[in-house]
Amino acid sequence: MKYQHRVLALLSALSVITYLDRVCIGVAGPRMQDALHISPEAWGWVTSVFFISYSAFEIPTGALGDRIGPRKVLTRVVLWWSAFTSLTGMVTSYPLLLLARFCFGMGEAGAYPNVAVVIGRWMPRKRRARAWGTIWMTSQIGAALSPLLVVPLQSHYGWRASFFIFGLLGILWAVVWFGWFRDHPAQMPGVGEAERLEISEGEPPQPHAGTPWPLLLRSRGMWQITAIMCCYVYSLSFFQSWLQTYLVRGRGFSEHALVWSSLTYVVGAIANILGGFTSDLMVHRFGLRNGRRMVGIAGLTFSATFFAATVLTKDTTLSLVFLSLAYGGMLFQQPGACVACLDIGRKYAGAVFGFANMMGNGAAALSSVIFGYLVTRYGSYDVPLIPMTAMLALGAVLWLGMDASKVIDSGA
Repeated sequence: MKYQHRVLALLSALSVITYLDRVCIGVAGPRMQDALHISPEAWGWVTSVFFISYSAFEIPTGALGDRIGPRKVLTRVVLWWSAFTSLTGMVTSYPLLLLARFCFGMGEAGAYPNVAVVIGRWMPRKRRARAWGTIWMTSQIGAALSPLLVVPLQSHYGWRASFFIFGLLGILWAVVWFGWFRDHPAQMPGVGEAERLEISEGEPPQPHAGTPWPLLLRSRGMWQITAIMCCYVYSLSFFQSWLQTYLVRGRGFSEHALVWSSLTYVVGAIANILGGFTSDLMVHRFGLRNGRRMVGIAGLTFSATFFAATVLTKDTTLSLVFLSLAYGGMLFQQPGACVACLDIGRKYAGAVFGFANMMGNGAAALSSVIFGYLVTRYGSYDVPLIPMTAMLALGAVLWLGMDASKVIDSGA
């Protein structure tokens, strides 16, 4: 097996753990709200505070990965968030829960910007979208496993047990990562010259001389991909924070029926891998500019359509089917959106991805709070889906102006 494939396998394992830890609180949400006497508005802040800290630390951890390498940075952040995953299972009050989730978000903020750095250094450019597709696909496997594991665990041992168990998984991953991985293929014993040339495509490694923020902030491309991320992550956050509560409180699902929410993440996993391969295929056929753009427009248009269908249907089963299809649409375009940061950022990929993801998760934080307040104001769990539909439609329109062929280094 090529070393680049082994690296991708480790990143995929990390992605599984990341989403196990994230979605765990969504599945445990109804029980936690009852046990700690948390209202819908207050629960909105529990999910929002994660996105606030996650957003705040995206740029520094992404830029740090560019500068000192993702081996050290990923080791540190995974150990940090794994500790606070376990500590979430120990909270006894609402303020302590807010603190634990804030610190958890600080750690997870470093994950995907540094994954972007690893992909930029270890994957040939022509296969980067499918690499992102694989990583996002495995994240959905983690999300799909979460209900299947958490529901039985909390039925037998209470909601706290799942947080303790999932925290240990991250610690084990960090030990393996730090012991085996190296920041560049040239530093990895066993990587042959042929594989190094395949990865670099004949280009020498580019030294990092600090992040040129004035240049990045003047880049139209970075602001465009940032706006697109804000639009779809605003809606994506629903599936990490509110889906299970929506199904129980808004659609009448029982706790044990929540295992069916795993189907949503299975659809997302399939969409992620298809989107990654499709994005690379479309770039090969139509060029970087049109290839990335076509997949983005198709995915978000499809997603907006089925979010709207969810609001309109009264059928319980169809609501889950429509939500799953909406989720699939946004995740179909997700690999192309992420690799667009690498397309335009190149050696500053960590900083560009960190900035775009920071702003996107800022939108997610706002979305989580708005969801809780709209539920209280209108007494309906469907009303908050309306602005999500509008944001997805806007994201599809924004893809029309995105040109991933313009590299920031060239002054684009």
